[in-house]
Amino acid sequence: MNAAQPDTHSTDQPGSDPSGTSRSGTGRLVLAATPMGQVDDASPRLRAALQTADIVAAEDTRRTRALAAALGVEIGGRVVSYYDQVEAARTPGLVEAIAGGETVLLVTDAGMPSVSDPGYRIVVACAEAGLPVTALPGPSAVTTALAVSALPSERFCFEGFAPRKPGARAEWLRELIAQPRTAVFFESPHRLADTLAAAAEILGPDRRAAVCREMTKTYEEVRRGGLAELAEWAAGGVKGEITVVIAGAVAAEPDIDELADRAEALVAGGMRLKDACAEVTQGSGASRRDVYQSVLDRRRADPS
Repeated sequence: MNAAQPDTHSTDQPGSDPSGTSRSGTGRLVLAATPMGQVDDASPRLRAALQTADIVAAEDTRRTRALAAALGVEIGGRVVSYYDQVEAARTPGLVEAIAGGETVLLVTDAGMPSVSDPGYRIVVACAEAGLPVTALPGPSAVTTALAVSALPSERFCFEGFAPRKPGARAEWLRELIAQPRTAVFFESPHRLADTLAAAAEILGPDRRAAVCREMTKTYEEVRRGGLAELAEWAAGGVKGEITVVIAGAVAAEPDIDELADRAEALVAGGMRLKDACAEVTQGSGASRRDVYQSVLDRRRADPS
């Protein structure tokens, strides 16, 4: 690089420092990942941000103060609560503070804000207002569970928390039947056995999965196996914070004859052939044209 040219790849641009706070008076929102269990997982940037931010918005103020104490740092700014029930009410005031030049540090109880935790609402509000948003990366239950699951990780989808009610949970699981990506989701230990049993019934008893419990903590445990096997294990009772990883569906060669049978049945019920072919091929990987042609070939072979 020519010495006369600026290093455009530098992360320490004017007006910012490694903690994510501002030196130029320009306000910003800083999303900071916090440890899931091991305090030593906190980054130096998180430590600095706790000391220098004008406002620390915390999902649980007591836990955040305890974290700071464990890290041996003193929170320098105001501490306000920012949890699900107050998120909507608190967001406008925090956005106003950022617009006025203050740095707001957002932390949740563990992991990255806005990933099934408070944060999404204020990020959207800042983006709409044209205000800077940055992140201090770190611990994440989603990627940690995926990494240790021994399941394919090249492509994955995060599903948040599994639905509580059996009907909604079954409908949600059916969406994963043909999903080729590895799925990651959170679940309560009290509902884990029921969710795994439902998954075994809907997705198949041998579909590979992993249950990751208490990650990074003293009693960390990773159970791998088929869904039925894991459901049987969980029926004995499980404690702690749970992340579940389920393997994606293995693509199967579509059975055109079977799909043509189903299309014919829909036509017999009054549906147009074109619409019937579209419906039966949805999510199957089969071509609507192939199914349509198969039905026409049958009709030519047997005009009756």
